[in-house]
Amino acid sequence: MIRRTLVATIVVSLLGIVACSHPPATIRIGAVYPLSGSQGPGGRDEFRGVQLAASLVDDEGGVRGRPIELLPMDVSGGDEAPAAIDELADQGVRFVLGTYGSTISQPAADEAARRGLLFWETGAVGSMPPPDDGGSLFFRVAPDGGVLGGDAVLFIADRLAPMLHRAASSLRFGVLSVDDVYGQTVGDGAVARIRQLGLPFAGRVSYDLVHLDPDRVVRTIARSHPDVLFVAAYLHDGVALRRAMVRDRLPLVANIGTSSSYCMPAFGRTLGADAVGLYASDKLDSEYVDPHGLTPSGRALFRRARDAYEERYGTEMSAAALAGFSSAWALFHVVMPGTDGETPSSVARAAAQTRLPVGSLPNGSGLAFGAPGTSDGGSNLRAMSVIWEWVAPGERAVVWPPRFATETVDPIPIRA
Repeated sequence: MIRRTLVATIVVSLLGIVACSHPPATIRIGAVYPLSGSQGPGGRDEFRGVQLAASLVDDEGGVRGRPIELLPMDVSGGDEAPAAIDELADQGVRFVLGTYGSTISQPAADEAARRGLLFWETGAVGSMPPPDDGGSLFFRVAPDGGVLGGDAVLFIADRLAPMLHRAASSLRFGVLSVDDVYGQTVGDGAVARIRQLGLPFAGRVSYDLVHLDPDRVVRTIARSHPDVLFVAAYLHDGVALRRAMVRDRLPLVANIGTSSSYCMPAFGRTLGADAVGLYASDKLDSEYVDPHGLTPSGRALFRRARDAYEERYGTEMSAAALAGFSSAWALFHVVMPGTDGETPSSVARAAAQTRLPVGSLPNGSGLAFGAPGTSDGGSNLRAMSVIWEWVAPGERAVVWPPRFATETVDPIPIRA
């Protein structure tokens, strides 16, 4: 009897040793991004940020002792998104990050909602309204398109117009947007803010990206006589439209755009002097972050992420990379450790209860999600956007808000 007990004790002990020698089970996270195609450069940057966040969290012991396993899916267009989500769901994946591109985000988020997955949008600004009432299983950490469009108009009205010795009410505001989910969402945000402030509205023009005739579009805009023009475009069409404005001598007091075009380094490099004096409403990138605008913990994390990214990839973190890192860090380091990490609903509940002050994340954002069923459901109410200005050929600066500004606003007359 004693011998049997001793043998059993030895066997149990050996099994315990064997069990302890096995690595802990991973937390498997889907990552849906355009890693190739026209959106590939930005999509790769955003995914790199996500990878870095997972790596740094793993260095600290993972999520409740479990390492993160990312399963990347290269989705270059919206038509590929549902199948990618289905493939992940069929593999038992319950959490998905994405997507950089608004045209990818909407179908991916819709399919994730249908399959009961938690969808954590790291960078895309479109896809509004979100599926599943937002905040139930859909969360957007980056500022949404409505915020970017609205902030662009607010900056012109409240900051730039007084510097030009003009009353905002004396300026006619026009909106130009590509006719997809991205352009619609950001353009709607601009129009809503124009109406909210009671500003003169010159009208809105939308265009088909595939059949774009820049000169015809600009002539259409000119007939409404805008003083201020807000543009939601992609890089190549944004450049073409700006060149047509200069070519046709469209008289504007101010021209402001947003993500995917006016804020991008390639936009300024390509246009040179024709970009000087233009503004953009978008997210921060690491080169232009003023650490003094961050909280002490946010400042330390920013420097750690920036240095690690440069060491790993040999370049500075773009706005997409910083957004990907900040969003993924919020999920892996802040939200998931407070749950069992097993079910989408438990993580969603933890996300809904999480509060971080502005400046806690390296891109300047905080964290506080709108409640499900509200107009802001699932949106990060403390997402940070800034205003950029092209101050010289190929040179840009953050000029608003003062907390994150690297230079003061310089009302440079634009070419017409």
